[in-house]
Amino acid sequence: MPRIQLPDGTIQDIADGSSALDVARGIGERLANATVAAEIDGVIVDANRPLTEVSDADPIPLKLLTTRDSEAVGVLRHSCAHVMARAVMRLFDGVGLAFGPTTGNGFYYDFDLETPISEEDFPRIEAEMQSIIKDSEPFERFHLDRDEAVELVTGLNQELKAEHIQTGLADHGTLSFYRQGEFVDLCRGPHVPDAGRIKAFKLVSVAGSYWKGDSKNKRLQRLYGTAFFDKKDMKAYLEQVDEAKRRDHRVLGKQHGLFSISPEVGSGLCLWLPKGATVRALLEDFIKQELLKRGYQPVYSPHIGRAELYETSGHFPYYRDSQFAPIFGHPAGQLVDYWKQCLTANEIDEKVEKDFLEAAKDIGCPFEDFPKAGANEEKLAYLSKWEKQQERYLLKPMNCPHHVQMYQAQPRSYRDLPVRLAEFGTVYRHEQSGELNGMLRVRGLTQDDAHLFCTPEQVEQEFKETLDLVKFVLASVGLENYRVQLSLRDPDSDKYVGSEDLWDRAEGTLRKVLQESGLEFTECAGEAAFYGPKADFMVSDAIGREWQLGTVQLDYNLPERFKLEYVGSDNQTHRPVMIHRAPFGSMERFVGMLIEHFAAAFPLWLAPEQIRILNLNDEMLPFCEEVQQRFRQAGFRTSIDRQSANVKKKIRDAQLDLVPYMLIVGPKDKEKGGVSVRDRIEGDLGFMSLDDAVAKLVQERDERTIRQVIKSDVKVFSGGGDGAENEY
Repeated sequence: MPRIQLPDGTIQDIADGSSALDVARGIGERLANATVAAEIDGVIVDANRPLTEVSDADPIPLKLLTTRDSEAVGVLRHSCAHVMARAVMRLFDGVGLAFGPTTGNGFYYDFDLETPISEEDFPRIEAEMQSIIKDSEPFERFHLDRDEAVELVTGLNQELKAEHIQTGLADHGTLSFYRQGEFVDLCRGPHVPDAGRIKAFKLVSVAGSYWKGDSKNKRLQRLYGTAFFDKKDMKAYLEQVDEAKRRDHRVLGKQHGLFSISPEVGSGLCLWLPKGATVRALLEDFIKQELLKRGYQPVYSPHIGRAELYETSGHFPYYRDSQFAPIFGHPAGQLVDYWKQCLTANEIDEKVEKDFLEAAKDIGCPFEDFPKAGANEEKLAYLSKWEKQQERYLLKPMNCPHHVQMYQAQPRSYRDLPVRLAEFGTVYRHEQSGELNGMLRVRGLTQDDAHLFCTPEQVEQEFKETLDLVKFVLASVGLENYRVQLSLRDPDSDKYVGSEDLWDRAEGTLRKVLQESGLEFTECAGEAAFYGPKADFMVSDAIGREWQLGTVQLDYNLPERFKLEYVGSDNQTHRPVMIHRAPFGSMERFVGMLIEHFAAAFPLWLAPEQIRILNLNDEMLPFCEEVQQRFRQAGFRTSIDRQSANVKKKIRDAQLDLVPYMLIVGPKDKEKGGVSVRDRIEGDLGFMSLDDAVAKLVQERDERTIRQVIKSDVKVFSGGGDGAENEY
């Protein structure tokens, strides 16, 4: 008789074929009604699936997932994606199904259909979904072998599914499907027991997409939605979405003159306007001063570098798809680069190769000894040899290889370490145009980057100090609601470089430092950088959204790849360890997030315009200029509103421009040698002498006081991950 072990350690005997729902019913009907899925050894499965089918452990570790568990929300949303797809197939002819995964706060499904779906169609799609949910039909799982699976989806006229089984799932001998009424879909699952568990849902948007995300493939329509176990939760989430729209940094950035993106310059390339540039400069100056106190040395590196540098580091061709094409000194360079890509992908035949040779000859490279009859490896070696004889550059994708060269520029002793090199370095990523998003996703980004080179004995202390630096920086802008994610490698993936021993050492060190620091952290496999594990700071903003900002990464691999050395106390050469760290992440993303977090109402120390002086009449202008000069001498960014308007309009304009303080100057103020102070947040503060006003504002500025963030009480909702983990 099989046994289960519940989270509290209780062990129970169960009958053969029992499911998690059966276990829940044995405890109580109320629990059974709330149970929507189960977790076994960290894997989420259907609540009505036989437990012995999932695990052969004795006892089987079982956790019942109810409507209160965040993991259950993802299961609910994936089930709602199936309901949505079923409704679309009922309402539209010839619907081809692609993928329907969950996202952080909802789900989507990609459809291949001739009739465009618009927002005007949402009410009737939602009505059909409600009809399906009302019937409370179960989600039934079944399995087929490959040939049967292809036959089934072909019979259902699902060409995309058939192609995916034959290509993307070529290594799967058996495939799982889910049936709900007349709707059948290839799916890994899991799902809720029946559609009646879906209590609240809404379609939110429609967009274009491509089959498997490749613009060379068929264009599809992507329908987005969200779902919750409770209508109150959905209402709160939709309020949060509306609040996020009001805080959209792209709208506020344009409205307040912070940044611009011009098609004449290029997509994803930010133009920092004076006000936005002021915010950025203040942040940069702030951290530069702090780094000097902490023993960092400023450096600068060029915007391009030889491709060989990034081949050694592993950034090229590892991140090739997200990099701009190499820059060649020889006109045949781009041709040879594309030629190599075709050979690597085995996408070249005799005719195409002949065309390549003819084209190369036309631009000055006859390649007379090219091994036409050789294997692809031999041809690649020939072309690579030619490339290495040319000048070949990349727009800088990362700063670290440049800093490595700076470390290598002179001999190092253990007495010199740690070496801490810091740079606001601009790097370039060729992001897809559809993924660009104002300042948050760009093609040119400036990182507050630094690389520390230390001895193995110094690693723990240096890593601890970098964590403290990130905490200090976040606190300076009032971002104190965060969690730390320890991003580790996926042991089953081959995308990581370096030996298993080095990875084990690096991950163990990070885990130990985080444990000793007292920071709460969660471990996440598969999220490490390709060269090492990292601690990512996941920061919540004023309305509860989570952003990945500061990061600290530990790296034993780049020192090995570049053969970095220092002379130890034993007079022998040793390998240093690298720490990569960026408290802000990138200036573009950080400032974009701050615009939304503060709703562009920056605290005094960061405000582009800190003080606006308002005169009651033109006779007060000379005294206004004296006041302005006094505050400028104290280091404030001030202006005088010289328009011929009444003071109420001037106050209104300053409020709309989000100026922290207004200094109103009238005859009585001038007579007493002071100003009437108006606070953007608290309103009229009354008369103050210039000395008192300056002292008050200096204290608030220098202490970097965050007096108010315009907050929302809406709780952020997430669950179910951010990818097609439910889909094959």
